[in-house]
Amino acid sequence: MLSKSMEEALNRQVNRELYSSYLYLAMSAWFESINFKGSAAWMMVQSNEERAHAMKIYEYILARQGKVVLDAIEAPKAKWASCGKVFDEVYAHEQKVTGMIHALVDLAVKEKDHATFEMLQWFVKEQVEEEANAFQIIEKIKVVGDVPGHLFCLDHELGKRK
Repeated sequence: MLSKSMEEALNRQVNRELYSSYLYLAMSAWFESINFKGSAAWMMVQSNEERAHAMKIYEYILARQGKVVLDAIEAPKAKWASCGKVFDEVYAHEQKVTGMIHALVDLAVKEKDHATFEMLQWFVKEQVEEEANAFQIIEKIKVVGDVPGHLFCLDHELGKRK
């Protein structure tokens, strides 16, 4: 059984993961609007992953006889100045999520909630991957610069993500 504070913290994270999904969906729509189909597809995969993360925590709360509470999801912005700015925001957002996951781990340790600590280890590892993926794209964008042809090649590469 979850403590009240852990249940509340996990519910907040479910909603944060759903916001992340919503944010990446908005980014996908923006990429579609500028005809960057590969980047749009990459963001759609990312959006779906974030929803799956939310559901992983959702199902865990239920498995521990907790109550899931869904809050309103804030509307994300809809426009960005450039492709690079989108991925800068993705990287910063993933760093923020990493901090949130670490705070949950800290709470699990404080409360000696071994089951939640163990479940959260998957998210700790996942965040390493999430940050690395965003950082690699940012580095590629720095190399290709704002050259449209180069960005379209990168867009094509991003579209291969499954």
